[in-house]
Amino acid sequence: MTLTTVTQAQVSAGITPVREPGRPVVVHTPAGADLDASVAWLTTHREAIQAELHRSGAVLLRGLPVTDAASFAVARDALIRQRAGYKEKATPRTDFGEGVFSSTDLPAVQPIRLHNENSYTLDFPGVLLFGCVIAPEEGGATTVGDMREALRLLPPELVERFERAGWLLVRNYSELAGLPWYKTFATEDKAVAEAYCEENTVGYEWVDDGDSMITRQRRSAIVTHPVTGERTWFNHFAFWNSRTLDPDVREVLVETYGEDGLPFNTYLGDGSRLTDAEVDAINAVYDRVTVRETWQAGDLMIVDNILCAHGREAFKGDRKILVAMGEPVALADCAPATRPSTTVHSAPAGE
Repeated sequence: MTLTTVTQAQVSAGITPVREPGRPVVVHTPAGADLDASVAWLTTHREAIQAELHRSGAVLLRGLPVTDAASFAVARDALIRQRAGYKEKATPRTDFGEGVFSSTDLPAVQPIRLHNENSYTLDFPGVLLFGCVIAPEEGGATTVGDMREALRLLPPELVERFERAGWLLVRNYSELAGLPWYKTFATEDKAVAEAYCEENTVGYEWVDDGDSMITRQRRSAIVTHPVTGERTWFNHFAFWNSRTLDPDVREVLVETYGEDGLPFNTYLGDGSRLTDAEVDAINAVYDRVTVRETWQAGDLMIVDNILCAHGREAFKGDRKILVAMGEPVALADCAPATRPSTTVHSAPAGE
């Protein structure tokens, strides 16, 4: 049974959010409208959609004539006022121009766990917009999860440790696993990469006779949304922790690169490792808050990147999901629980 909750303001604004357990909020747009009429509708109802986004964290807009990157970009411009860049790249994407990318080019058999986009940078997209051009035959939903609820569900002792110490990301750049440094920093000039690291509180060292590099950055695991004032769990800690990897994959990577040489690994901000059980507890919370909706061609889903994490199911058949990033937010405006640093540290932000 469909459970629908509608406020009078939203009725007068012309949107009717549909809420069902296990699904993101769905808003149906006018049926049969062409692109111009649909964009006019999105423009008229942008504030109501934004209000629902702040309430729910993610809103799926259904019934739009989005058929390619060009029409997706037009719809994007009706919903997002300022574009945001994709910094410190970590996964392969296809660039379609005008700030439109493939959501990911990782293999179809590989599910992607929930994460907040660019949680490791000093500024990041406040909003993500996904668009379905080709819906997969099976699976392939862009999953989302409320990180306010995740923070409430996490074991209090873990929250206290992360609040005090933050989390640490260590990256080993390689041509063979992950991405090489020049793709991550979009330059082949080492001096430019170094300048970026120094300006963005990323510790670095060159290895392998200067052919590769290692970076380290400590970030806050908990932030406060600058508009709603709500605290959220905002990080890639479990996503990139070696204990989250499939055991067989982890064994091969560790044998090849060593525990300290993995393309990505995470630690508590004081440099300590969590136990398998503690990492499992975090991932179990992600599983509890995950909701999904099967893509239909033309769907858009707008996601508040601070309130909500996103992921992807494995899938079969063709799938073309586009993404655009916008409304950039500075970490400094989110009351981070710990200060950014290039080294491990255990003091909270106020010390």
